[in-house]
Amino acid sequence: MRTIVIFLLLVLTTMGTKAQITERARPKGWDKLVNGGRFMDRFLPMPDLGGMTANTWGAKNVIPRDINNGIEDPEWSYWGGKVRLLDDGKYHLFVCRWPENSPKGHMEWPRSTVVHTVADNRFGPYKVVAEIGKGHNPEWYISKTGKYVIYVINGYYVSDDINGKWEYKKFDFDKRDRRIIEGLTNLSFAKREDGSFVMICRGGGVWISKDGLSTWNQISDKRVYPPVDGHFEDPVIWKTNVQYHLIVNDWYGRIAWHLRSKDGVKWKVDAGEAYLPGIAKYKDGTKEDWFKYERIKILQDQYGRAIQANFAVIDTLKHEDKPNDNHSSKNIAIPLLKGKLLSVLNKKAITNKTKKIELLIRSEPGFDPLNKLDFKTLRFGAPEVVDFGKGSTVKRIKKSTDGVIVTFDAKLCGFTDDNFAGKLLGKDKNGKLVFGYSRLPGIHYTEAILSARKPQIINNGSQLKIEIENFGQVSSKESKLQVFILHDNEFVEIAETTLQAIEPYQKRTLSLNTKFDLTKADKPEYHIFINKGKKDEVKNIFKK
Repeated sequence: MRTIVIFLLLVLTTMGTKAQITERARPKGWDKLVNGGRFMDRFLPMPDLGGMTANTWGAKNVIPRDINNGIEDPEWSYWGGKVRLLDDGKYHLFVCRWPENSPKGHMEWPRSTVVHTVADNRFGPYKVVAEIGKGHNPEWYISKTGKYVIYVINGYYVSDDINGKWEYKKFDFDKRDRRIIEGLTNLSFAKREDGSFVMICRGGGVWISKDGLSTWNQISDKRVYPPVDGHFEDPVIWKTNVQYHLIVNDWYGRIAWHLRSKDGVKWKVDAGEAYLPGIAKYKDGTKEDWFKYERIKILQDQYGRAIQANFAVIDTLKHEDKPNDNHSSKNIAIPLLKGKLLSVLNKKAITNKTKKIELLIRSEPGFDPLNKLDFKTLRFGAPEVVDFGKGSTVKRIKKSTDGVIVTFDAKLCGFTDDNFAGKLLGKDKNGKLVFGYSRLPGIHYTEAILSARKPQIINNGSQLKIEIENFGQVSSKESKLQVFILHDNEFVEIAETTLQAIEPYQKRTLSLNTKFDLTKADKPEYHIFINKGKKDEVKNIFKK
């Protein structure tokens, strides 16, 4: 891959074109990841849909290809788009497009139109059935009340029926005294257990709405992305029966990162690339070497598992896609290896004293784990150890009415206090990759999510007024709240109190006596802690 990137840089420099890529150094240790350790290992060959041809638009690197995959048309440039399977048995893709012969070529995208497309096959071909209206980078979901919502940059369309009538509206965003991180564009949404929604914006901020239509509330103080010098965009969030997943693209470095979370708010970064150029290929070895893969969206099954990734792709630099030329963009669909359904049967939390872990690997149509799996290859444990070929090994196998119960030696599982999911890696008897995730015993997956607004100074600096809200799905517990300020380069505790329980989506306003004359502090920087030093610690920072 390194050679390919260097070659592209040389070619683009020779062309006199400003390169939209750079070579990123991979974190130390990534070269030791085993197959299945990277999200990218889950991409499968694209199916034969009967449309393979060389008689179509595109640079040599994307010909031949199956034009029935996703959606494309010589007269239109397509971009973005998310697929869902509805009760009508059809796959619905809302995607945006603009005429290929537009005077600005690809740079016509700010004037794109959203269209509703439908297919009988999840891979395509998708056919346009209706135009919705102006907009770019669509992502759609179904709100808590059952309304269909198509997000586009700077607004959304809403309807009671998938076939319209669509009404254009604007979301209400409450930044809650925080800085909005890199603007509110390219939003991605995931529905929570109670029908509320968590949203990640392009900059990596976390927002919550209690139904997907009412006010979006920012609860993050900083971006949730990996702590690297990346140019991030195109976040996509989705929730499975186990956990939340997030993929975000470093567009300048042309690699993407995979993160996981138990609540959609606090995230763990997984090692390895989530995807790279070169993932579009067929079983016979034919490749579609698209220059850019952007706007990734995930198609999920009934358990929320990712079974397909859809991308907006272009065959050259965006500025090199001119009107009436041989270049353009489209939406493609690439299948993903589906994770296995797993359940840890241990009743107590797994600690360093745990001797064994019992894991139920469930049967599914077409998958009999007892007869399909190569058990000697299986490893189970914390993803950060399993992804590197370590983890617990199999001790015993027992047939179950639901599948097979595999007992693992817990000694090498690698679980620590910050793990909320276990990972299985291995092979089947044909040598093909097998993976899956399971929830862990002793972990609370739906907890209170307490968040403070910026304190207000009242009564001539002798008191603070603070509003605390609960954006979780369950009531909070009694907790300790402390307020610090940064004064003369030192942290000074200025107030504390016992915070009583708060119901979901409710708020509590506190008036606290201060231990410090705030009239002496010039626009103080506040640090608000709830349960400081404990596992469930909450920290809100309000800088000058």
